[in-house]
Amino acid sequence: MATTPQTVYEPHAGAPSPLQEKARRHLWMHFTRMGAYDDRHEIPIIVRGEGSYVYDEHDKRYLDGLSALFCVNAGHGRAELGEAAAEQAKKLGFYTNWSYAHPMAIELAERIANLAPGDLNRVFFTSGGSEAVESAWKLARQYHKVSGNPTKTKIISRETAYHGTTFGALSITGITPLRTPFEPLVPGAHHVPNTNEYRWPEDRDPLWAANQIEHMIEFQGPDTVAAVILEPVQNSGGCFVPQDGYWQRVREICDRHNVLLIADEVICSWGRLGHYFGVQRFDVEPDIITTAKGLTSSYAPMGAVIVSDRVADPFMADPNAFTHGITFGGHPVSAAVAMANLDVFEREDLCGHVLAKEEEFRGMLDKIHEDLPIVGDVRGAGYFQALELVKDKETKESFTDAEGEELLRGFMSAELFKNGLICRADDRGDPVIQLSPPLIADSEEFEIIDRVLRQVLTEAWDRIVSHPGPQRPRRLPGG
Repeated sequence: MATTPQTVYEPHAGAPSPLQEKARRHLWMHFTRMGAYDDRHEIPIIVRGEGSYVYDEHDKRYLDGLSALFCVNAGHGRAELGEAAAEQAKKLGFYTNWSYAHPMAIELAERIANLAPGDLNRVFFTSGGSEAVESAWKLARQYHKVSGNPTKTKIISRETAYHGTTFGALSITGITPLRTPFEPLVPGAHHVPNTNEYRWPEDRDPLWAANQIEHMIEFQGPDTVAAVILEPVQNSGGCFVPQDGYWQRVREICDRHNVLLIADEVICSWGRLGHYFGVQRFDVEPDIITTAKGLTSSYAPMGAVIVSDRVADPFMADPNAFTHGITFGGHPVSAAVAMANLDVFEREDLCGHVLAKEEEFRGMLDKIHEDLPIVGDVRGAGYFQALELVKDKETKESFTDAEGEELLRGFMSAELFKNGLICRADDRGDPVIQLSPPLIADSEEFEIIDRVLRQVLTEAWDRIVSHPGPQRPRRLPGG
């Protein structure tokens, strides 16, 4: 079973470049099958970006259909973000938020609070998304302790959901192959079904998945459960959208059992769904939001935990303190980049652009679904969409593990990259193609996605389904 985005290659004649040699000798890439690279299989080295596109060391252009990793929301080549970083470095390159404050962290915290829903007015900065999730679970646990409920320590998340790789966040993650190499994990994380209704019986109650959360709370014991953590649209498995009323039912369940509701918005915030925060699309107010990635459009590392007044208030009374911290949380240079990034969002109305163009984007994908037998489902919201691939559209029959390996790694990942499209071909669940372009993407980019997907998916169907049989082995790097 694949568990990560695919690393792909484009072979080039001649001796490897100095960068290739250095990368093979010294760079350990994340979630990557390092042994797959050799003289015939290059590491894809991206050297520059402009708008919705990136360029490799051979100056070949690719449409960045994944915004790097769901995160370069404002697009590549924004010089003003680098200029903001340089100006801040001249004033104050770094100071800690451990018992001290600095202007950039203060201004950014206020700006985030003003954009967040409801009374989520307190911002605790981290270095990234895994740290934000880790911090949120610790906060939920300590909140219940200082509020007189010390046995409320457990957390509930969804099957196949990804919430990070640090030990607590990995325990919350619901992807078995990511968890098993590191078990035993942190106790107290439990998982319930997700909202992938494409694989549900037709007569299932639309709010069945929401009700399973209450079942788990009651099974574990309400006096032991601290929090429920959910993405507005679940990434892993392929952009699972919630059913109408799902979030409202979960909010009711959490309130009934004194359980905190955490929205993991590491991907879904900062315009990905057409709003500053994904929960705003679904009209719900969580107690805590975790965020990262698009906060700076990933021009600098930064994450945050955004907390409601109700949850923060017990920690504001002396001598209480949230006994947790991260060295680079609220880094002044990252905060300056985030402020400049949000200036771009406001000036160019990137959230409005996504809302205005998502129908066109989704319509293009729906037409592919209609035309190609290998596409069983299209789902997602905003600039966060997925195609599920099947052997039989009528029965929804999926691919075997061996077929999936050949489909995704043996053919599609390399072919998509070869044709100038970076996206995610993944099977954390059933095989899917995920698309998450920069928020500036427009009709020109949709046309490229349409052309490449049609070409590659048509050939994939012919190779794997129409004419199955022994294929000449192709070594494909990547996790």
